[in-house]
Amino acid sequence: MKLQVLISAVNEDIFTLAERMGLESDAIIINQTDHFGYREYERSCKNGRKQVKCYSFAERGVGLSRNNALMRATGDILLFADEDIVYNSGYEEKILNQFKEHPEADFLLFNMRVSQKRATYYTRKYHRVHIWNAGRYPTYSFAVKREKLEAANITFSLLFGGGAKYSNGEDSLFLKDCLSCGMKVYAVPVELGYEKERESTWFEGYTEKFFLDRGVLYHFLYGALAYPMAARFIAVHGSEMCEEIPPKAALRLMKRGIRSVKET
Repeated sequence: MKLQVLISAVNEDIFTLAERMGLESDAIIINQTDHFGYREYERSCKNGRKQVKCYSFAERGVGLSRNNALMRATGDILLFADEDIVYNSGYEEKILNQFKEHPEADFLLFNMRVSQKRATYYTRKYHRVHIWNAGRYPTYSFAVKREKLEAANITFSLLFGGGAKYSNGEDSLFLKDCLSCGMKVYAVPVELGYEKERESTWFEGYTEKFFLDRGVLYHFLYGALAYPMAARFIAVHGSEMCEEIPPKAALRLMKRGIRSVKET
């Protein structure tokens, strides 16, 4: 099996990014910038020479960026990444070994060290992931068999994520689509690296837009269960998210977001 990392970046130096990320595998970099272009180069690593393909697009949108990478991917196993990810040495071998040890898996979710305020999960035991417990995993934890994705014709939403109409959620929708089509998804207690702290490209606080967008996302994620799931979200996270907007008002905003989609 061959691993290929698919990286979504914004205005990056494509010739130094691979080194800064610690890449030791083939990779595709999609650089969202102000021009169109293509360059490629080989990178010498301890496990051989690796090819880095770099595409520049005068476009914005993390979903669009990831889809551009998917359309050009050739690896057997695809690992998704952002420009602020730094990998531990040996990550390629760890990923390929996990797929060999778990032939039942189409899709594996790996650990990544992040700041405490960004942490939503940390897998300590190998387990199956289902739709009801899939909402907490970020895209940089995803490793998936390319042939399975292509057979299911799954891509990232262009409505959600940085640079799109609605804020984050493209990762949850992608994982939901993979589960809905019957792909077998597991989380593994294996850490690949860490996320460098930086200012978010989309998060501006727990504003009205945050809760409205979350309501829209819940419509697509949960369908008929969107309202009770919204209530659960506020009940669980209200203490940290509702300092400026009271919990009842936040829930009303989420419900308004849900209705805005149902009424179109």
